[in-house]
Amino acid sequence: MRLVTFYAQGKEQVGFLMENGVVPVNQLIGTKVASMLEMIEKVTDCQLDAAEKALKAGGNETVPMQEVKLLAPIPYPPRNVFCLGKNYADHAREIKMTKISDTGIPECPIYFTKIASPAITDGDDIRFSPQATTQVDYEVELAVVIGQAGINIRPEEAEEYIFGYTVANDVSARDLQGAHKQWFKGKSLDTFCPMGPVLVHKRALPLPLELNIQCRINGELRQDSNTREMIFDIPAIISDLSKGLTLKTGDIILTGTPSGVGMGCDPPRLLNDGDIVECYIENIGKLANRVVRQ
Repeated sequence: MRLVTFYAQGKEQVGFLMENGVVPVNQLIGTKVASMLEMIEKVTDCQLDAAEKALKAGGNETVPMQEVKLLAPIPYPPRNVFCLGKNYADHAREIKMTKISDTGIPECPIYFTKIASPAITDGDDIRFSPQATTQVDYEVELAVVIGQAGINIRPEEAEEYIFGYTVANDVSARDLQGAHKQWFKGKSLDTFCPMGPVLVHKRALPLPLELNIQCRINGELRQDSNTREMIFDIPAIISDLSKGLTLKTGDIILTGTPSGVGMGCDPPRLLNDGDIVECYIENIGKLANRVVRQ
C-alpha cells in the first residue's frame, strides 16, 4: 500500500499511488481525511483492508499523474524530525576524523533534530546560498513514521507504533556543523529535508527490515548498503527514544546514513550547483532532487 500526499484540483489530498495515477483515499474509506496526519490518526486497519481490496478490484476514479503535484507525505511534520547520527559503522568510521565528529562507533544512539518547514519531495530543488554555506552534503536515510502515541515502548512492541516508511535525504551543511559544534543548524536550512514521495504502510514491510539503500550523484553510485547494517535497529531506536519521551502520531524518525557521504571522501566531494541527488530504498522507491545554488 503506497500512500502519497498530492495537490490536484485546487487542493491538497491524500491518495493511493497506482501505475496510472492516484486514487484519492476519500473514495475508498468511510472517514473523510484532509491530510496524511488525519489519515494516520483516524483510519483503522479494517478500513485499510477494505481500501486495499477495492484497489485490487479496480474501477476506481483515478487522477492522472500529469494532473498531480506530489508533495512530501507529511509536508509539515507536527514536531521537529528526530534523527540518528552515525548509525552505520562504516559511516561512523569514515567521518571520525573530520571536524563534525571526533568519536568512533557509538555505544548509545546519537540523537538530534532538524526542522522541515516544509519538507520537500521528489522533483523539488535543494536550494542553498553561499552566504549561508559552501559545504552541502547528502545522506540517504530510511524514515520511520509513527502511527500512534507511546512512551516506554518495549522493542518487541515497536512495530505496533509504526505506520509506515519513506525515503529521506538528511541534507547537511558541513561547515555549519563544524563551526557550531552541533548539528541542528547545519541540518535545518530551508529545503534541507527532502522526503517521499511515497509512504509505504508497514504491512508491506514487516520487521526486521533488510532493504538495500543507495544514493547516486549525477548517476554515480556513492552510497550503497543495506538497512540490516544499522548499529541500532528500528525496534531498538523506538524503544530507546521513547524512554521517558512520548512519541506522537506523525512523528518522523530518520534512522541514519551509510558510508559514502561527500565529506567522507578524500578529498571531500560535496554538492555543486546543478547536481542531481537520487536517494533509493528497496521496496519504497526513489527520491530525486536537483541542487540549486542561489
